[in-house]
Amino acid sequence: MAGEFAEEKKVDDCVKILSTGNVKPKKPIGKKECQLVTFDLPYLAFYYNQKLIIYKSEDDFEGIVQRSKDGLAVVLEEFYQLAGKLDKDEDGVFKVVYDDDMEGVEVVAAAAEEMEVAELTAEEGTSKFKALLPYNMILNLEGLHKPLLAVQVTKLKDGVAIGCAFNHAILDGTSTWHFMSAWAQICSGSSASVATPPFLDRTKARNTRVKLDLSKPSDAPEHAKSASSNGDVAAKSLREKVFKFSESDIDRIKSKVNAGTGSKPFSTFQSLSAHVWSAVTRARELKPEEYTVFTVFADCRKRVDPKMPESYFGNLIQAIFTVTAAGLIMSNPIEFGADLIRTAIESHDAKAIDARNTEWETNPVIFQFKDAGVNCVAVGSSPRFKVYDVDFGWGKPESVRSGLNNRFDGMVYLYPGKDGGRSIDVEISLEDDALKRLEKDKEFLMEL
Repeated sequence: MAGEFAEEKKVDDCVKILSTGNVKPKKPIGKKECQLVTFDLPYLAFYYNQKLIIYKSEDDFEGIVQRSKDGLAVVLEEFYQLAGKLDKDEDGVFKVVYDDDMEGVEVVAAAAEEMEVAELTAEEGTSKFKALLPYNMILNLEGLHKPLLAVQVTKLKDGVAIGCAFNHAILDGTSTWHFMSAWAQICSGSSASVATPPFLDRTKARNTRVKLDLSKPSDAPEHAKSASSNGDVAAKSLREKVFKFSESDIDRIKSKVNAGTGSKPFSTFQSLSAHVWSAVTRARELKPEEYTVFTVFADCRKRVDPKMPESYFGNLIQAIFTVTAAGLIMSNPIEFGADLIRTAIESHDAKAIDARNTEWETNPVIFQFKDAGVNCVAVGSSPRFKVYDVDFGWGKPESVRSGLNNRFDGMVYLYPGKDGGRSIDVEISLEDDALKRLEKDKEFLMEL
């Protein structure tokens, strides 16, 4: 390992690249390919989906890097699609391909030895994360030429940061955390192989062949080049913040939302979503007649017919929308918004999913950020993902965050809180003035 760390390259004032390499599956796989399906294709002009996990650790850093690589080589025997590339067949249909001659996953070792874990866990925005994450502002479409997964392992003053960039055209959040959990279990020695192998045949969920008129990153739609998270930051002064809701906060929110209804109670997700939607609408100071849209990127594994296993590897999410006037959100009790959200979610069954897919296949449109809806609150990720159980052998995470990519005004990521139980962290990206008002909203912050 010493040779690998011999040459240093500075990427900014605090982070140095120590080595760059690639990891392939430990055993030969041969040639494999799988067609991308309707659930995958709309994300081609989004950006790689980034996750950053921060750990406290006094372990030898070279040992950590080697253990990470060794475990990655084993887990990729099952998750080999992540070691492949995007390609198109003779009909122009996108697919993910793998063969043993490909370079595999890109792995970078870096050092930021003046940066402390506490500094990163206290970071409410994302400004300190950029140099800890690979593939900032890289389009998923560039997976035609770049690895579909890039990893950066960074030595901190008192810990380690693992930054990952996943090509969003080939997997969603459920698949991401399935992979991360399996990788960590192998690294920690709690499992010698992948306990639950991924279900890799996407065509079981949808087998329509869709040709898209895209061939290389430069052909991406103009919105994909300009509607970047950083571009939005410049244009709209976008800012991010994590709001941490304790278990008691969540219970109080849920009790409040359910106080005015004698029917079926609203779930934690529906209650928290209504709480966030209402507060963001206030913070934006929308006119009563202005529309506001709530969007949730919902897991469809148990909604499609036939149902797909939890281990289905790919994108099996679909955006579910509901819209109303801002004045109705503001003038009605909070259960009004919760009921709109619940109705939209419950009505999105196999028939609705199939109709949406059929409509898209008739006129394929690559998603733009604005497609989430006007004055939107768009919720991704899930507090159900057991992100704080991702232990590579040097302890559980101190913090789990999304990266800089794919952020826009109204994007919300939900994670379980580090304290466990029913605590939830809410990452919100908003225009700066609206976020300032949200930060002072005692009702939203549960300070009333």
